Amino acid sequence: MLREITQAIVEFLFPATCVGCGKWGNFICSQCSKSLPRISPPFCKKCGKPETSGTFCPVCWSYQGKIDGIRSVFHFDGVIRQAIHDLKYHHLKALSGPIADYLVQYLRENPMSGDALVPVPIHKNRIKQRGYNQSVLIAERLGKMLDLPVITTVLVRNRDSLPQARSTNVEQRKRNVLGAFSCNDDPIAYKDIILIDDVCTSGATLEACAVALKNSGFNSVWGLTVAREI
Repeated sequence: MLREITQAIVEFLFPATCVGCGKWGNFICSQCSKSLPRISPPFCKKCGKPETSGTFCPVCWSYQGKIDGIRSVFHFDGVIRQAIHDLKYHHLKALSGPIADYLVQYLRENPMSGDALVPVPIHKNRIKQRGYNQSVLIAERLGKMLDLPVITTVLVRNRDSLPQARSTNVEQRKRNVLGAFSCNDDPIAYKDIILIDDVCTSGATLEACAVALKNSGFNSVWGLTVAREI
């Protein structure tokens, strides 16, 4: 409660300024928004990583995995990188609004199959440290704008693994999240899920979530992230 009051006071005393250029008025001004590094086709049909063939990248040719596909709006660079960093680590929770706006715009131009949103969970230790899960904030904003339910209880993070950005290669990232997620036994009416996360590094976290969901009977699982490491 105290954290929320403090956050409200900070946002009142210090109105929005652009995280890119410092201009007053919006957290991401119109000029900086135009410069955001969007991911455009051609890209891998499976993981969404830029791929000149427009079919499958070499990794997805050799390993299909459980997840039906991953899409990301931006390269994890520049202003959007700073925005995500400020949302996660500087308690600028209001940034979840403009970030969700970008996801809405993307989904309207590139529809994805899903009847519910599931934010990628973080471990309870990180919740204690940070006070919130940034992916939940984004998903809740997105759900309101798209009139889709947001389910935060179905997927559980069992252990606090090393942040994926600190893992040195794809295989280490896969091992890092192996068995890290499970589903609870509560009955869920929705069976086609869109996972929501801030950044896709290798896709290993989203794949681990998809494994847990599909092993629990969900039909389709797509991943949608704000940005992607390239």
